[in-house]
Amino acid sequence: MGELHVNMNITLDGVIQANGGPTEEDKGFRYSGWERPFWDPESEAQINADVQASDALLLGRTTYDIFRRYWPGQPDEIGRAFDRVPKYVASRGTPELSWDTSFQLTNAAEEVRDLRRRHEQIHTWGSADLLQTLFREHLVDRVNLWMCPVVIGQGKRLFPEGAPAARFELTEPPRSFPAGVTLLRFRRLEGAPETADTAA
Repeated sequence: MGELHVNMNITLDGVIQANGGPTEEDKGFRYSGWERPFWDPESEAQINADVQASDALLLGRTTYDIFRRYWPGQPDEIGRAFDRVPKYVASRGTPELSWDTSFQLTNAAEEVRDLRRRHEQIHTWGSADLLQTLFREHLVDRVNLWMCPVVIGQGKRLFPEGAPAARFELTEPPRSFPAGVTLLRFRRLEGAPETADTAA
């Protein structure tokens, strides 16, 4: 059985929206591009290494549209890797599958289970709405958070109000990079969060 890894750029207050810059989908969002000051060659090399380890991409339709407008044909290692692997787009509509090796999933909760049997390491990037389904259906194995030292106080969050309760553990010590971003890798644990009575 393969694994599903969630890769996410996130603020200290849990925001994930418009991290890379303004897009049509985020018109009017005040802090678009909040991640950009915190990248450097070392963190970019680690991102590249993570991309090379995956053998499939799983994206929500909005993120897929952003990716397909930029990544196809890019000559760097990440671009070549994204071009090479199959790309699965979770959408109940009619996405424009113009990027080579792209396939539509109309029922992510069911079809992702099959993908985990066919691939060793599936990666998601962005795809905030899709992630809520993946977490709810217990389909996420690991979460890689690229945490930027900034609070913006608004926008979509990785775990919004009503997200399913879950437990995680660090799989390795946190790693900080020169420009400020910190990489936190978590593995999802079985069972609900444990509680304790401080008065006992």
